[in-house]
Amino acid sequence: MRFFALLLTVAIALGAPASADGERLEWPLRPRPAVMRMFDAPSPNWQPGHRGVDLAGTPGQRVYAAAPGTVVFAGELAGRPVVSVAHRGGLRTSYEPVVAAVRAGQRIDAGTMLGELQAGHAGCAAPACLHWGAMWGPASRADYVDPLGLLASTPIRLKPVR
Repeated sequence: MRFFALLLTVAIALGAPASADGERLEWPLRPRPAVMRMFDAPSPNWQPGHRGVDLAGTPGQRVYAAAPGTVVFAGELAGRPVVSVAHRGGLRTSYEPVVAAVRAGQRIDAGTMLGELQAGHAGCAAPACLHWGAMWGPASRADYVDPLGLLASTPIRLKPVR
């Protein structure tokens, strides 16, 4: 796991794109939202944690695809509306609670409207919060990553390896 995290950090630091099509991620809400809760992945992966970020929004606000890809899920999951997009290179992004305007199997571009944000995300102080997640690999053994670190607007800084 540490090796993978180091490899990902080096790839991003060397300017590797977030997806194989040459794009880094875009913000899924516009204008740029406030981050209400940061990424806090557990170690080991099966422990409790926060595997994404919560972004402040408003009920009914449009949610956009962060990069080109294919919608792999658009519907209810555990009682919440979710949209999940697979991007080339093995990255997958998820958006909840989002009432889908897309369907599974649909090819989309960066900036395609995925749906509308719904109110009621637990633990969010804003009128509505988008839980935005990112992971590498299949869901059954995914390595969760902080989507904020994959944004095109995130400055890249090298840090020493300990």
